[in-house]
Amino acid sequence: MGNQMNRRKFLRLAGLGGVVYASGLSGWAGAATSGGAEDFFFVQMSDSHWGFEGPPNPDAKGTLKKAVATVNSLEQLPDFIVFTGDLTHTTDDPRERRQRLAEFRDIVSALKVKTVYFMPGEHDAALDNGAAYQEFFGKTHYTFDHKGVHFIVLDNVSDPAARIGDEQLAWLAADLQRLPPDARIVVFTHRPLFDLYPQWDWATRDGAKAVELLMPHANVTVFYGHIHQENHHMTGHIAHHSAKSLIFPLPSPGSQPKRTPLPWDEAHPYQGLGVRAVKGGPRDMEYAVAELAIGAAKS
Repeated sequence: MGNQMNRRKFLRLAGLGGVVYASGLSGWAGAATSGGAEDFFFVQMSDSHWGFEGPPNPDAKGTLKKAVATVNSLEQLPDFIVFTGDLTHTTDDPRERRQRLAEFRDIVSALKVKTVYFMPGEHDAALDNGAAYQEFFGKTHYTFDHKGVHFIVLDNVSDPAARIGDEQLAWLAADLQRLPPDARIVVFTHRPLFDLYPQWDWATRDGAKAVELLMPHANVTVFYGHIHQENHHMTGHIAHHSAKSLIFPLPSPGSQPKRTPLPWDEAHPYQGLGVRAVKGGPRDMEYAVAELAIGAAKS
C-alpha cells in the first residue's frame, strides 16, 4: 500500500497523468545499501522525427514544440532529459540533414532543464555513420553517473547493418568490468537489444551480445525508442521498456502486413504520443507515461 501511495505521490508531484508501473528490477531492494543511492527523476523523449511532413500527423511541425512545452510545464522538473534517437527524419541530402539537426537543437534548447542527453536513431545516423549527428551532439555512445546509478548510452544505429559492433561491445565489456555485480545500471538504446520483430527492423543484430554482457549484473533496466509505442519485455532479470513517439504511433509487432503508421484520430488528436517520466529511488524504480498535454501547455 505504501509503495502505491509513493507512486501516486510521484504522479502528483510531477504533474502527470497516467499509470505508474514497477520496472521489473528484481534485486534493487538489496542494492539499497550501495553508496550514493538517492531519489532521482528523469524524462525520456523519443522519435521526434523533426523534418517529417504529411500524414498521419497534420501537426508535424508543431508536435515537438508542444512536447517541449509539456515537459516545461511539469510541476516537478526532472533531474535530466534523455532523447533516445530519431531526433530528425531521414534525408538523402547531407545539407538538409544538418539543417534538420540544427533546427531540432534550437527547438529543444527551450527546455527549462539544461542537462539533456542525446543519442542518434537510424534516421539521424545510418546514412553517414553518424558523422552529421556528431557535429551537433558529440559522441554516439558514452556513460554518465547520477545519484548512485550508472547510465550507459549504446549506439546500435550508426552501423546501417543495425549492429553495435565489436569495438563498442569491447568498450561496454570494459565499462561493466569495473562495476560491482550489484551496481544499479540503466541502459539507453534506440533499437531494442532483443529480437522484438526483426521483419520490421525491430531488433539489433548483435544485441544478444550486449545483453549477455549485462546479465551478470543484478540490477539492469533498458529504455529504448524506435518502435513508437510502449512495449515491456524481460530477458532474464533485465527489463526492457520502449517509449512512445513524438510524431506518430506504429502498430503492434506483426499486427498488420506492413509497418505503416497508425492513422490520425481527429476526435483524439495526439493519441498514442507521449513522454515518459522515470522516478528512481534507493529501493525501487518506477516510471509513468504521460500523454502529451497539448491543451494544458501552449507551445
